[in-house]
Amino acid sequence: MKISEVHTHLLDYKLETAFESAATRFTRRQHVLVEIICDDGTTGWGECLGPAQPNAAIVKAYAPNLIGRNPLDTEVLWQGLYNLLRDQGQRGLTMTALSGIDVALWDIKGHHFGVPVSVLLGGRVRDTVKAYATGSFRRDGVDRISDNAEECAAHVAAGFHAVKIKIGFGVEEDLAVIKAVREAIGTHTRLMIDANHGYSIQEAIILGNRAAEFDIDWFEEPVIPEQLDAYRRVRAGQPIPVAGGETWHGRFAFREPLETGCIDIAQPDLCGTGGFSEMRRVVDMAALHGVRVVPHVWGTAVQIAASLQFVSALLPDPPRRNPIEPIFEFDRTHNPFRQAIVTHPIEHENGVIAIPNKPGLGIEINRNALAEFAIGDLE
Repeated sequence: MKISEVHTHLLDYKLETAFESAATRFTRRQHVLVEIICDDGTTGWGECLGPAQPNAAIVKAYAPNLIGRNPLDTEVLWQGLYNLLRDQGQRGLTMTALSGIDVALWDIKGHHFGVPVSVLLGGRVRDTVKAYATGSFRRDGVDRISDNAEECAAHVAAGFHAVKIKIGFGVEEDLAVIKAVREAIGTHTRLMIDANHGYSIQEAIILGNRAAEFDIDWFEEPVIPEQLDAYRRVRAGQPIPVAGGETWHGRFAFREPLETGCIDIAQPDLCGTGGFSEMRRVVDMAALHGVRVVPHVWGTAVQIAASLQFVSALLPDPPRRNPIEPIFEFDRTHNPFRQAIVTHPIEHENGVIAIPNKPGLGIEINRNALAEFAIGDLE
């Protein structure tokens, strides 16, 4: 079995209502999928975190080095592709594009051996996982405080045990949103806050100290990801556990944050940190330093399925009779193609997601929906 074709599929949808995080404005939903086809017809699918068109360009640059190769040689191929562009960037697009390729190769491997990727990773620890609803961006044309409160109340009514909201727009306004959301969801629902690196050190410390009364599970990306000393100062200066890592791509990027105590919770993204191959190494490093892992998830059903396979095989840390179970980030913002591109959508039931148990990622692509939302093949 040899790799014969590598394709990218850009999915695009113009939003009727734009929304914002502290760092990004979304007027469209765009994601890029990677499709790898072998000479025997075996096909694997992956997804790249981040801007779709630039990721597709890097996948195109990698593709000639995959043609004719054995797709089961995931470690050999990973190192070869990483080294190909090592001098131009050990993080960013070179890693997010490599992630999509690696996920597709593991999907092929699962189909070849007839087992889910979770089995190849060492075994399924769990077949279901509790999800938390992520959303509550600042939407155009509505009152942010009441909008976020109503949205989160609806998530709780749908069965979610936890919600995560966006902050980073200003301390006073954010505190008003946090207060309104806590009142709307009650005292038993877990609440997380995500600043998308929108604060200065001083703002983050002030916000964390004042928001602590609202029983916050974690404070995500309080400052820009390059400022590791700022992370340490925020962690030391306020009581809420600090989370981060969706933009620390790969083991080399995670090494210093873990070794120097920047975070309480690591959030590597499977489709950004290097795929299954590298995600395993990042999680092992987190375990060495006693840092909890809650993967970041932002994408289509391909990304969701891949992340579920990884979470299925995520070992308890620490191992004990009643271990700390992982929770799964489940995007609730508007995206009409998120689930449409697979034949069996991955949805929750009362806030719990069943992890696919079919070979590979456990999904089948709906090519009609892919054609509806895709802007061609970008190779």
